[in-house]
Amino acid sequence: MAFIKSISGFRGTLGGYPGDNLTPVDIVNSSSAFGSWLLDCGARPLVVIGRDARISGEIVSQLVAASLRALGIDVIDLGLATTPTVEMAVPYYQAGGGIILTASHNPREWNALKLLNEKGEFISAVAGARLLAIAESNRIKYASVDALGSYRYLPDEALQHHIAAVLAYPLVATEAIRKAGYTIVVDAINSVGAIAIPALLEQLGCKTILLNGEMNGQFAHNPEPLPQHLTGLTEAVRDSHADLGLAVDPDVDRLALVGPGGTWIGEEYTLVVVADYVLKHCSGAVVSNLSSSRALADLAAGYGQPYFAAAVGEVNVVNRMKSVAAVIGGEGNGGIIVPDLHYGRDSLIGLALVLSALATGRQNINELRQAYPRYEMVKDKLELSADFKVEGALTRVMTYFASERLNTEDGLKIDFAEGWVHLRRSNTEPIVRIYAEAKNAQAAAALVEKVRSIFVNY
Repeated sequence: MAFIKSISGFRGTLGGYPGDNLTPVDIVNSSSAFGSWLLDCGARPLVVIGRDARISGEIVSQLVAASLRALGIDVIDLGLATTPTVEMAVPYYQAGGGIILTASHNPREWNALKLLNEKGEFISAVAGARLLAIAESNRIKYASVDALGSYRYLPDEALQHHIAAVLAYPLVATEAIRKAGYTIVVDAINSVGAIAIPALLEQLGCKTILLNGEMNGQFAHNPEPLPQHLTGLTEAVRDSHADLGLAVDPDVDRLALVGPGGTWIGEEYTLVVVADYVLKHCSGAVVSNLSSSRALADLAAGYGQPYFAAAVGEVNVVNRMKSVAAVIGGEGNGGIIVPDLHYGRDSLIGLALVLSALATGRQNINELRQAYPRYEMVKDKLELSADFKVEGALTRVMTYFASERLNTEDGLKIDFAEGWVHLRRSNTEPIVRIYAEAKNAQAAAALVEKVRSIFVNY
């Protein structure tokens, strides 16, 4: 059981005791701290909230809405909504901020409050630190009975606005996609993707075969869209002779792809496909995080465009994208960020651009994948004991591999001639992630084991 407070929000498992888990007490305190911070900033006292379909969502949403209203803040509740839909809704409604109630890829017992500023972007590190101080102060002033905030429930309008913006985006080849008439299998993992993705595909003239479409939060499999969790999707694509399969995580900011015949394309190459299509039409920098595939840097070099890496985390990628005026960016976990739509990972625009690439290039996704640099990635993790000294273990690994290229911007990344390994403490779970990439899966797994053995024997 866990309760994690960070500059990006509040995340934990339901149940247990206050302070140890994400209990009602902690939800009220966390949302009150956000509201108090917002008021201190002089932002408009209006907050947009939305949630994924996990079991605890309704209770968490009610607690958050009531806490904000008790501060004198008006609330627009989108109900079941994707993360990018909430992000786009904040400026659409001219709100002072937003709260997304989702634990992303974490299992069903988790939930979280993700915090947005008035632009619909994740709050800065400075703002997050101030907010944490407010949460710890226990000095939050609530409004009098005559100054309580209002509440509006608007479950449909924001998604309609989101889809309309995707369809209007200049690089989305709407007519070409409609003419192609794709059949697409969608694994919605029993969450809000079951609303958003079929609605978009209908507008694009595609036939949808929906898997795990009941929005009950009882995730049919591990919700992280990795190949070992998506055998049902690959089988459905093969058996239905579909043109494409896709999986999203519970809040729909990650997009993994499956090609005809059930061929695994994966998360890492979602950004590569989108960047390839964008760079055909636009010149400019490309950004991903340190745990993303080398294939993106290779692609950018092929177009004569600069590539930049950022620390893991959407806010870090966004900051780097802004600093280099990137035309496309994201994270190798299938998170696509299209800056002139909005600065947030968005599976809807990601999917529309993937389909545009296929429809205008008259290729299937398998053929595109074969044309890109071939890398394989292994994503592993280590559960941490309470007394494990992560920094000491990282120092031991750095010493051992001192002759290699090392990057300590976010944990430790080791660049070898044959691939790379990235070790970093997770911001969302009590684990250390170990990712590795090489020319084949066996070589990547060998790199993981080599570095892991040194790290754990600290």
